Amino acid sequence: MHLHPGDKLGRYEIVSFIGAGGMGQVYRARDAQLAREVAVKLLPTASAGNPQIVTRFQQEARALGLLNHPNLVTVYDFGTSGDSFYIVLELLEGETLRERITRGPLSPRRAIQYATSIARGMAAAHDRGIVHRDLKPENVFLTKSGGLKILDFGLAKMNPAFDLFAADDDSPTLVGVSQPGMVIGTVGYIAPEQLRGEAVDHRADIFAFGGILFEMLTGKRAFKGPTAVATMSAILNDDPASLQDLGSAAIPGLDLIVARCLEKDPENRFQSAHDLALALEALGSSTDSLAIPFAARLRGSARRFKRYALTAAAALVAAAIGAFLWTRLQPHPQPRYRQLTFRRGDISAARFTPDGGIAYSAAWEGGHIRSTPRAWTPSSRAISSSAAMNC
Repeated sequence: MHLHPGDKLGRYEIVSFIGAGGMGQVYRARDAQLAREVAVKLLPTASAGNPQIVTRFQQEARALGLLNHPNLVTVYDFGTSGDSFYIVLELLEGETLRERITRGPLSPRRAIQYATSIARGMAAAHDRGIVHRDLKPENVFLTKSGGLKILDFGLAKMNPAFDLFAADDDSPTLVGVSQPGMVIGTVGYIAPEQLRGEAVDHRADIFAFGGILFEMLTGKRAFKGPTAVATMSAILNDDPASLQDLGSAAIPGLDLIVARCLEKDPENRFQSAHDLALALEALGSSTDSLAIPFAARLRGSARRFKRYALTAAAALVAAAIGAFLWTRLQPHPQPRYRQLTFRRGDISAARFTPDGGIAYSAAWEGGHIRSTPRAWTPSSRAISSSAAMNC
């Protein structure tokens, strides 16, 4: 089904064709009721007979319908046209992040700005129980007004507690289709746990985010092999090149943020997009403040002072970011337990003793006793009531 200018879908009149992707055709349309231009994403009739594609299309509408955030594309409506389905979205003017990266790496300051917006959008989706699972530069849109929107939630995993239709769809994310049997090429942004077939949560989006930030700064993919299999092997086994080795301008702390996002083990990544956004905001505000005192042209010794001051300020920024990440990302040791007695009975009260032991009152084998284990051994010894009161 291909629409032409003047065709109508409900109250929406088609103005022009915008483009086509794996999940449908996109048109510029006019909302006659509200007198505004919108984007209409139409599922082709040929795909309407595929239950998996229809489910994905409906899921995208439901996921976007749950979200309301300036860094996420807004859905206005969902409907049917004959045997097909369509989603009505806000109309965006600009380009995708992929199109921008093809012209070369972004400046560190601009990359941090975009990355912060992506992290905020991710956090809003994760708060609503939605994991995108297909973050990549093609699904990030840069508007002409300087904004940023995350697109395409067709592969999203939704928490059924937030889904009014209770759609707990957890089908594999490796295979998406633009035509039946065609595998889409987004392997370079898939988290290791996805490739291993393990359970996937919001930290998979954080891994994909790390790949996007790496690419914004270097113009190159963090993991790229000659084949899809080689790329997957690199994701599972290799560390990406450092930003400095690839010629990216050095900003203290930024390389550490990228490395944390791209950790193989999700436990070693940022544990929330909120923390990630805070780290980027702190880094962005620090780099902005460095430029303010030196906006005017300086000569002679003033220029040398600028270099020295920037070096000192950069060191302070690196220390601040390092301290932030250390406190946020250090794994907390799990408590350890050991059995103190092998006798059977009921414990009614217990307290720590000054020597590191535990005094407890218990009924063992018909008798009521007070006893305490020594700090260095699990065996217990009986103590008097008066001694227990002094513990």
